[in-house]
Formats: sequence, structure tokens, C-alpha cells
Amino acid sequence: MYLGRVIGTIWATRKYESVTGYKMQFVQPLNGELKKLGDPIIALDTVGAGPGEIIYYVTASEAVIPLDVDMAPVDASIVGIVDSINIES
Repeated sequence: MYLGRVIGTIWATRKYESVTGYKMQFVQPLNGELKKLGDPIIALDTVGAGPGEIIYYVTASEAVIPLDVDMAPVDASIVGIVDSINIES
């Protein structure tokens, strides 16, 4: 799993049938200190995340697991919203 911040929403009037009903979000990957890590990605939202929220997401073949279909053309899925982060040193 990876950390990210939702930075926008993609609206599509037509989508692949198996992803209909899921929001597509722009996600900025973050490191443990909440600093930007690479370029933004597109992820399907399975938890109802909103702009500005810190989330965690999965990628690769695991991105299809939270969906209610067996197969879909998905590279990343948002699977949780972060309430707080505590880092001990």
C-alpha cells in the first residue's frame, strides 16, 4: 500500500463497463513525511475520498481486488482514508 493525497477528480461520460459507478481521482503519491513523491496517478475510488484527503492505495493486479468484478483495466485503487499518522523516532 502507498500513501497519497487526492488532488482532483476526473469526470468521464463513458467508461469501461466494469468501472462504471466508481469515481476516478487524481492522486499525488506521498512519502511518510507527506512530501510529494513522483507524478500524480489516476486511481479508482472505492471508499468515497474527497479532494485534499490523505488516502492509501494499492497498485498493479491488487488494484482489482477491492472492486466488485473479477477483472477490470485498473492500475490503482484507493482503499482507505487516513485519519492520522504517528511517526515515532
